[in-house]
Order: sequence, then C-alpha cells, then structure tokens
Amino acid sequence: MKELLKKIEELKNSPIKETINLKNSEFESINSSGAESIFNELCFCLMTANFSAAGGIKIQNSIGDGFSTLSEKELAKKLSELGHRFPNTRAKYVVNARASKGKLIKILGKVQDDLVLREWVVKNIKGIGMKEASHFLRNIGYKNLAIIDFHIIDLLVKHHLIEPVKRGSISPKKYLEIEKVLREISHQTRLHLGELDLYLWYLETGKILK
Repeated sequence: MKELLKKIEELKNSPIKETINLKNSEFESINSSGAESIFNELCFCLMTANFSAAGGIKIQNSIGDGFSTLSEKELAKKLSELGHRFPNTRAKYVVNARASKGKLIKILGKVQDDLVLREWVVKNIKGIGMKEASHFLRNIGYKNLAIIDFHIIDLLVKHHLIEPVKRGSISPKKYLEIEKVLREISHQTRLHLGELDLYLWYLETGKILK
C-alpha cells in the first residue's frame, strides 16, 4: 500500500488537486440545483452501466432534460444515434425511473446517511447497482461511498491490495469487501471516498471525468 499512498500524496501536492477540488464543488452544487438536475445525474449513471463514462457524458450533454420529457421510443432512438450499446434497455430504465423521481427527491431531503441512501437507490431504481448508485450519490455531493469499477479494481490488484476479480458484475458482498480496502486508503490519505476515487481514476487513466 505504501507505493500507492506515495503516489496519491504526490498528486495531492500537484496541480491536479485543484482540478479535483473544482470537480467536487461541481458535484456539491448539483444537489442544490433542483430535482431536474438530480434526475439528470441519475440518468447519466444509468447510461454508464456497461458503457463508458465518456460516452455517458456525451449522451447527458446531448439529451439534457430530454431524460424527463422524451417518450421511451424517442429516447431509445436518440440513444442509438449517440452510440449507446443498449439503447432500448436504457430508455426503458430511464422511463421507469421517472416514476420514482418524487420519492427519490424526498428521501434525499430527509436522509443524510450515504449507506442508507445507496441501499434505497439500488432497491428502487431498476438498472442501478452498487457502483451506479455510489456514482450517482457522489456526483450530487455525497462523499462516503466508493465507486468500484474495473479501473479501480485493476489499480488495487496492481498494488497487491486485492485479488484479481473476474470481469462482469461484482456481487454486493465483494463490492463491500473492496470498499473496505478503499476506506482504509481513504483514512490513510485523509480523503473522502468520493475524492479518493478521482485521484485513483487519474492514476489509472490519466483523466478526470466524473
């Protein structure tokens, strides 16, 4: 772990820290920007499952409030034009999620516990797993959850912190096991898990997305 901690500390003392701080400020502002902005971010995370973050950003920027207004057929057509791998399934998930929008906004206003919120999102929003729920909540300002994709897994394996994980979906049990490792790194680096994710992503990909 020492080598990884050293790399993170070097980044914390580099210009990339300011970029990450600005990104975190963006995330925090979404939570106070209203229901449509929050729902738009949920739909971004629906797009990224088994797809790329960069592709999800492109789709989010193109569709915008269309996530709330387009019919399922119109949305599927748009997603296909924008190159999504699963346009029909994702369009169905977005339309299904609209029915839970009011409940989602209500629970976000009442509950402050990140873990409780994640559990609710996973149980109530079809198409959202542990990673996507964590991603969504981090992107609207909640910082105590790990976003565990295979970029992060590969980095942890490289530093001998976890065993290799078979490609595909990660079980909730395995997710929590890996999150525990990341919590220890978070503690050692004095970074919230949501911040740590951006540092680790940059170490593995050389990019800061969201």
